[in-house]
Amino acid sequence: MKHLVVYCGSSDAIPPVYVEAARAMGRALVARGLTLVFGGGRTGLMGAVADAALQAGGQVIGIMPRQFNTPVLAHVGLSQMILVDSMHQRKALMAEMGDAFVALPGGFGTLEELFEILTWAQIGMHRKPIGVLNVEGYYDPLLAMIEHARHQGFIYAEHRALIVCESTPMALLDGLAAYAPPEGLERWVERDGHGAIDA
Repeated sequence: MKHLVVYCGSSDAIPPVYVEAARAMGRALVARGLTLVFGGGRTGLMGAVADAALQAGGQVIGIMPRQFNTPVLAHVGLSQMILVDSMHQRKALMAEMGDAFVALPGGFGTLEELFEILTWAQIGMHRKPIGVLNVEGYYDPLLAMIEHARHQGFIYAEHRALIVCESTPMALLDGLAAYAPPEGLERWVERDGHGAIDA
């Protein structure tokens, strides 16, 4: 695992505990020798995780649609900024570059990115670890909804097992490093020799 993709919120109107958790994630991934790949923003948890990683001496790669490349939104101090033409290109490049994926607290965009990368794992497009940093129980309601969907038959047990969940960055990185894809993922993988795009 070399490149860690972090999905997270860009809002500044959030409790300080989430900002500190993002900073802790930035420091932790550098301590593990990982490069941060994120959305390229300077605000909210995006800016916090990037700033902390940079201050710790790490490498930080931003991937940003050109429409957001403005002085207000774009981080200017990154190791590398990659500009793309659309959100779809941003997410595809993140998926390609990442060896693992982590969702910090966030809103619609973070949730959409998390569920897309989970869905891609579910249908066999990749076998890379996916985690959520459950700061102060932020993701408890979402995890409860996922469990409800599982009990109702909409999500299989092996797909629920795709999510590594911890409340601290170091524990989450440990979980990602130890991750092994659950059995049963071949449910929707083609049977003609074409399967997952492995890391």
